[in-house]
Amino acid sequence: MLPRHLAIIMDGNGRWAEKRLLPRSAGHRAGFRRMLALAEHAFSCGIEYLTLYALSAENFRRPKEELDALFDLLRAYFSEQLARLKENGVRLRVIGDRTLLPEDIVRMIKQGESLTAGGTRATLVLAVAYGARQEIVSAVNRAVEQGGRQSMESFSALLDTAGIPDPDLIIRTGKEKRLSNFLLWQAAYCELYFSDKMFPAFTNRDLDRALEDFSGRKRRYGGLSGGSR
Repeated sequence: MLPRHLAIIMDGNGRWAEKRLLPRSAGHRAGFRRMLALAEHAFSCGIEYLTLYALSAENFRRPKEELDALFDLLRAYFSEQLARLKENGVRLRVIGDRTLLPEDIVRMIKQGESLTAGGTRATLVLAVAYGARQEIVSAVNRAVEQGGRQSMESFSALLDTAGIPDPDLIIRTGKEKRLSNFLLWQAAYCELYFSDKMFPAFTNRDLDRALEDFSGRKRRYGGLSGGSR
C-alpha cells in the first residue's frame, strides 16, 4: 500500500554542508538536486501527490545572503523544470504566503501553475514561504469575512491546500522529530516517519524504506479495524 499523498520536510541541508566545511548555500544546492531526483522517483513509484517543504515562513529570519541563495534556487527551479513537469503530466501547486517573496518569483509561480494546470499524472506541491499557523489564521479570517458557521469540510476548502487530499505520510529528514509548523491541520491522521539522515544524503532507497514502513502500518482513524482510506 502506497500513500496517495506523501509530504517531505527537507531538513538538514545547512548542517550537511557545515559538516563538510562548506558554506550553507552548498548544502541548499545539494538539497535542490536531491529534491529533483527524489520527486521523479516518488512519481515513478505511483505517488499521486507529493508536497515538499521548500521554504518556511520562519526561514525568513535567516541572513539575507542565505535567503538570496534560496531565492536563486527557486528561480532556477521555475526556469528549468516547468517544461519537464508539463511533459511528464505533473501539475504544480505552490502554497504559502507569496507576499513574502520577490515579485519575479511570484510571477514564475503563477506561470508555472498555469502552464502545468492540465497535468493529470500527479501533483507536485511546493510549500514556499509557508507556515501552518499562518495558513490557519488566514483561513479563519476568510471564514469570518464570509460569515456563517463552518464545517471541517468547508474550513478545509479555505486553506492553501484546498482540493488536495490530506497527506497519508510525512517524512522528515535531518534527525529532528517535530512538524515545525508544517500542515498542522492536514496532518491530523497522518503517519510520521523520521530519518537521521540530512536531506542531501536521503537516497531513493531511503525513500523506498519509508514507503515499505508505511505499507506495514494499520491506519484505524480512531476505529478498531485497519485499512486505508
